[in-house]
Amino acid sequence: MDKDSPKGDRKLSGAARPRNASYQRGYSARRNDPKGKPSAIGFQRNSKGGARPMKNNASPRDPNAPSSLSRKVALQIFQDVVRKDAFAALSLDDRLQNVNLSQLDKRFCASIVYRTIDNLIRIDHALSFFLKDAEALEPTVRDILRISACQLMFHDRIPENAIVDEAVRLTRGAGLEGLTGLTNAVLRSLIRGKDEIKWPEESEGARYLSIMDSVPMWLAQKLIDAYGFETAKALCEDRNQAHYTVIRPNMTRMTDEAFEQLLQKKVWEVEKGKAPHAYRVRMASEIARDADYLAGNFSIQGESSILAAQAVNAKRGMQVLDCCAAPGGKTAYLAETMAGTGRVYAWDVHEHRVTLIKAMMRRLHLENIRPIVRDAAQLKEDLVSSMDAVLLDAPCSGLGVMDSKPDIKIRATEESVNELCGIQEKLLNTCCKYVKAGGVFVYSTCSILPQENSEQIKKFLSSHPDFELIPLPEDMEESIKALYNDSGLQLLPYRDGIEGFFIARMRRVKA
Repeated sequence: MDKDSPKGDRKLSGAARPRNASYQRGYSARRNDPKGKPSAIGFQRNSKGGARPMKNNASPRDPNAPSSLSRKVALQIFQDVVRKDAFAALSLDDRLQNVNLSQLDKRFCASIVYRTIDNLIRIDHALSFFLKDAEALEPTVRDILRISACQLMFHDRIPENAIVDEAVRLTRGAGLEGLTGLTNAVLRSLIRGKDEIKWPEESEGARYLSIMDSVPMWLAQKLIDAYGFETAKALCEDRNQAHYTVIRPNMTRMTDEAFEQLLQKKVWEVEKGKAPHAYRVRMASEIARDADYLAGNFSIQGESSILAAQAVNAKRGMQVLDCCAAPGGKTAYLAETMAGTGRVYAWDVHEHRVTLIKAMMRRLHLENIRPIVRDAAQLKEDLVSSMDAVLLDAPCSGLGVMDSKPDIKIRATEESVNELCGIQEKLLNTCCKYVKAGGVFVYSTCSILPQENSEQIKKFLSSHPDFELIPLPEDMEESIKALYNDSGLQLLPYRDGIEGFFIARMRRVKA
């Protein structure tokens, strides 16, 4: 799954959230500290596992306090996600464009949305101690309780009374006057009875991870089965604390050195990334509207996406196929690496996504890309054995980036993962046919499940003796190459400081 576009990829699963993570700022919304335990006072945990009282420093009359409208919009966006299966980032963008909110209120709104989604199972567990039957509750009231409990549990600068009052106001505004008393009673019971909530112990395994880190039970168990409890715990607890956007220069226009000089003129905080040509940028607001971005001088592309494209090791004059190309970050990397020579065929099954690739081509002034609407699972006979290299960045669960796209945890199911694995297998078996003898075949996903990654490659190689796993390119970062084994490269965000991603590089040894 690709993270190349300014809003991230939406390939079957997951939606990006603002990469500058502005929702982190403003009202000091904090994630759970993975090393701590439930606090006896409030719900936040400090790094030593002790209790940390909730701080209610703001006044209800504070002009900087969040508005009622910001909460109303947050409720609408949250319901778009949990009731209508919408992508959080898309709903956030759409709804915030149509309301008159200050930047502070917009950040607060985004914070409520993402915090509630990211901690939903934990929040529901807390509320269950004060609700007889949450599932039977009127859906809008239940969602008001959820976003309000999120504020009580994870926002420490908003007075508790203000949170409750706003929840009652939201309930009344939804035409549910008869349930305002219930809203008030449940939230005040939550405030008074927080010490009575029974949290699971680590000895409970998957249940502990599911509730404390708000991951589905099936996923918690899969991660334990695949990696053991401690690694699974680290994966579930991991949160994207970096809050940076990754950009890279248009390699047909400038070197890294020239790009660094350009970046020095910006007001951004910049550091070199792990991937080639990658720069991690902080304090950059609406970077996709930057004049140099619009002029085609740089691209926004995740580091793992860059690594997948680098694994192809494209050379001048090659014929390369990017099978599931949209929105086009890896396609652009390949085309730029080839210095405008050869051809990069960019396929996607959806016309509107191919439109994104064409827009990217125009912005970057790349002429050696051939985008087309095509289902890569359907064999095109006239292209068999015609490509020097094929890149298959397959549709996947996206669970490697659930820290930055928490609605993936709501959207992904065990059944959807099984369905995706079937699609991946079909794509592998079809797309490999386009690789000529001696050519390279790269398979990648943004998943951390072996079922989608190493197990797929082992199955593929056992049924395709004409392919062999080969090393990553020599110019790849040494620390990355050291993680490569006989079934590919699995990047883990908590360990490697990069998105959860899988890459396998293979070669066709005979036609």
